[in-house]
Amino acid sequence: MSDEETETGLPASFEMAWGVRDRPTKGPKRGLSLEQIVDAGIHVANTEGIGGVSMGRVAKELGASAMSLYRYVASKDELLALMIDGAFGQIEIELVDGTWRERLKRWAEVELVAYRRFPWILRIPVTGAPIMPRQLWYMEQGLRTLGGTGLEEHEKLSAVLLVTSFTRSFAMLSGDIAAAFEAGDPTTARIMPRYGELIKKLTTAEEYPALHAVVDAGTFDEDGEEFDNLDYDFHFGLERVLDGIESLINRRNA
Repeated sequence: MSDEETETGLPASFEMAWGVRDRPTKGPKRGLSLEQIVDAGIHVANTEGIGGVSMGRVAKELGASAMSLYRYVASKDELLALMIDGAFGQIEIELVDGTWRERLKRWAEVELVAYRRFPWILRIPVTGAPIMPRQLWYMEQGLRTLGGTGLEEHEKLSAVLLVTSFTRSFAMLSGDIAAAFEAGDPTTARIMPRYGELIKKLTTAEEYPALHAVVDAGTFDEDGEEFDNLDYDFHFGLERVLDGIESLINRRNA
């Protein structure tokens, strides 16, 4: 399948995902579909992690041979790209009415939901701009939130990229910490509940006055409002990103 000429220049499996190419007709019929293969890959990733995904493992999940999968998907990398798109297809992308800021905030929250529901997405390197149907539809929705703001088209795209970059980075950082706790990592379990206390034992206020001020304010106390509150951290950071975009919009409309 990888040697086939395609009308768009995209892999044949991507064209199938877009609906501009029929399922393969050569070779024996196996009763498979691209959707079944993608769904099986997502199931394996959800239950075993992205490291468990291989053409052979997905084929086993379907009760088929690995070679039968290659009639639809030319490589594991193609399968992973299709799985990301399939995962986004399981997330509701209905945006709220309201101001551009309210809508763009909701758009970012939807992306965070996707990363939390399918954390394995974050383990797949980003190798280029999105080209799959559901991911492009998600990008379309993000760009629409900035309609009527007075921003240039390239500025809208850059603003959307800024928001999605923040969301992905936050999801990866918070996900790594949460995974360490869930896995019972002994170092994490010892350090995090006593983080503020350890900082004060290891440093002095003279050397680290700013850090000590944060500790003294109770920021790391377990009963503090912000302690271990990932939703607070996400929305605080997102609001600051939106503040920057709003400042640009105000300058464009001055």
